[in-house]
Amino acid sequence: MANPEVPLSAADFRTATEADWRKLVDAALKGGSFERLKSATQDGLTIEPLYAPARKARSVAGRPGGAAWTVMQRVDHPDPAAANAQAREDLVGGATGLVLVFAGSVSANGFGLAANSAALARVLDGIDLRHVVVDLNLSPATRHMAREAAALIKSRRIDTAAIDLRFSINPIGGFAAAGRSAQNWQQLASAFAAATRALASDGFRGPFAVADGRVIHNAGGSEAQELAFALASGVAYLRALEQGGMAVQAAYDAIYFRLSADAEQFLTTAKFRAMRKLWARVATAVGLSPNPTLVTAETAWRMLTRRDAYANILRSTIAVAAAGLGGADAITVLPHTATLGLPDAFARRVARNMQLVLLEESNMAQVADPAAGSGAFEALTGQLCLSAWAKFQDIERAGGAWASLESGLIQRNVAVVRAARQQALTRGQEILTGTNAYPNIAETPPAVLDVAPHVAEKDEAAIITAPALPRLRLGEPFEALRDQSDRILAATGARPKIFLATLGTPAEFTARANFAKNFFEAGGIEALSGTVSDYRADRATVACLCASVKVSEQELASAAAILKHNGARHIYFAGRSAARQDTTGAQTHIDESSDALATLSAAYDILQQQKAR
Repeated sequence: MANPEVPLSAADFRTATEADWRKLVDAALKGGSFERLKSATQDGLTIEPLYAPARKARSVAGRPGGAAWTVMQRVDHPDPAAANAQAREDLVGGATGLVLVFAGSVSANGFGLAANSAALARVLDGIDLRHVVVDLNLSPATRHMAREAAALIKSRRIDTAAIDLRFSINPIGGFAAAGRSAQNWQQLASAFAAATRALASDGFRGPFAVADGRVIHNAGGSEAQELAFALASGVAYLRALEQGGMAVQAAYDAIYFRLSADAEQFLTTAKFRAMRKLWARVATAVGLSPNPTLVTAETAWRMLTRRDAYANILRSTIAVAAAGLGGADAITVLPHTATLGLPDAFARRVARNMQLVLLEESNMAQVADPAAGSGAFEALTGQLCLSAWAKFQDIERAGGAWASLESGLIQRNVAVVRAARQQALTRGQEILTGTNAYPNIAETPPAVLDVAPHVAEKDEAAIITAPALPRLRLGEPFEALRDQSDRILAATGARPKIFLATLGTPAEFTARANFAKNFFEAGGIEALSGTVSDYRADRATVACLCASVKVSEQELASAAAILKHNGARHIYFAGRSAARQDTTGAQTHIDESSDALATLSAAYDILQQQKAR
C-alpha cells in the first residue's frame, strides 16, 4: 500500500491499454457483441464506443484560450421601441452582442425588424456600438440594410474601424432558402463584390459576407452537407471578391461562417472544428497562410419543439456547450419559446443566462480547443473533414454552390438525409424528449408576447427559380397529431383515449405499459390503464394489451376475447413478438421499431370511424 504521506505521481499508476478497457466492456456486455456499441451518423460515419488518445494531434487554431465567445442576443421585436428596450435589457444582463433579425430572414421565425433606416436608428438608439458586436440577419429583400447600417454608423461619427459590425451579406443562402432570385449569379456576384468594396473603402473592417450553413441544417441535412455548403458558399464569395478587384487576403478576411449547433453534442463540436480546418485548406490552396477565421453558432431550429418547450432549454444548453467546446467565436441561442411566438423577457433571460453560466461558472472558454487530443473528437473531426470535402468537390464539379442549387443537386441530397432522419424519429431511433418520447399530454404551454406574426410580402419578380430548401422542425408531425387531439378536446370536452389492459404482476407489465402510454400519448391519445376486467367501452373504444413474455398465449387470447366482448373495437398488442399478436386476436402490433406516426394516424382514423357508427 502506498505511503499516504508521500505524494502520488503519474508513475504510480499503470497505463491502461485498450485491451484492459475491452475486458471491462466485455464484462459489462455479458457475452454481447462489442460491434453493437458502434453507431453511424447520417453521413455514414462510424462512431466507435472506445477510442485511444490522439497523442500527436494538434489544436485547431480558433478562439484563444481564456477568451469568452460573444454572447449574442436576438433583436426581433417588430416594434422598434420595444426592440430597443429588449436590447438594452439584454446588454445590461450580460449579452455582449446583438443579432438584428430583419423580417423575412432565415431565422426570423415569423417576426423581425422593419427594413428601413428609421426602424434601425430607433432600435440602436442609446447603444454604444463601439463596445457591442452587431450581426445582421438579412434576406434578399432586406439586403439593403447593410448600406443603411453603414450610413447610421457614419452619421453618428463613429470610427468605422473601431466597431465590430458583421454585415452578413449572403446571396447564395438567400437563394437556397427562397428558391427565387431576381438576378442570376453573375449579376449578384458583381453587385456583391461592389457592395463589399464600398464598405471596405469606408473603413469598415468586416467581415462582410457570411457563408451560412443553417439553411442546410434547417432542411434536415447532415453535418457534412452543412459544412460542404458553407464551404462552397465561402469559395464562391472568395472568387467573386477576387474577380471584383479585391486582393485575395482581403477577400479571405471578408468572409465568415455561421453554423447550427444542436444537441448532437459530439458531432456539433467536431463540426465546428472541421469548419476551421476546411477553410484553412482553402487558404492554403489559394496561396495564403491560414489564419483563424470567424465561426459563429446559432442553436438549431430543427431540434426545437412546441410541446414540452422547457425541454428546449436542455437541448439548447447541450448545443451551446458543444459549440463553445468546438471553438465558436459567437453563439446565439433561440429562446425555448421561439416555436410558440415572440419570446418574452423570461425566455430571453434564460437564453442569455444559459451562456453566462457556462462561461462564468463552468469556465468553458478557459482552454483553447479542449477537444484536441481526444481520440473520439479527433476521429470525428477527421471523418467530417473528409466527407465534407468530398461533398464540396461534388458541388464544385457541378459548377459551384449557385449552379448546384439551380440544378437541384443540393436539395436532392438533403432530401435523402431528411427522409432518413424523419424515419429515425418516427421509429424512436432519434428522440425528442416531450414530443416523440415522454410526452406530457396535460401540459400548460409557457407564455409568449402578444404580438402578431409578420405577414410575408409578395416576392420580388424572379428570373431564376429552384426548389427552396424547407425550414422544418423534426417534431412537427407529432405536434400535428397533438394539435388534432387538442381540437377534439375543445370540441367534445375529452381527448381520444385508449385503455391499456395489463396482465400479470406490476413488475411484469410496467415496462410495456409505460412504453404503450408514451407511444400513444406522443400522438395525443390519452392512455387509461387497468386490468382486463376494468375495461369499459364507454371510457375507451380501443385497447392495448400490455403483458410480459411470461404471460401465455392462451391468457392473451382470453384477455383479448374479454375486451372484444366488452366492446373494444380495435385491440393493439404491445411487445416485440409479432407472432404473439396473431395468437391474441389483436389487430395491430406495436414495439420500439414500429412506425409511430403511421400507427397513430391510423388510430385516429379508427377512432373517427367508430365515432361515426
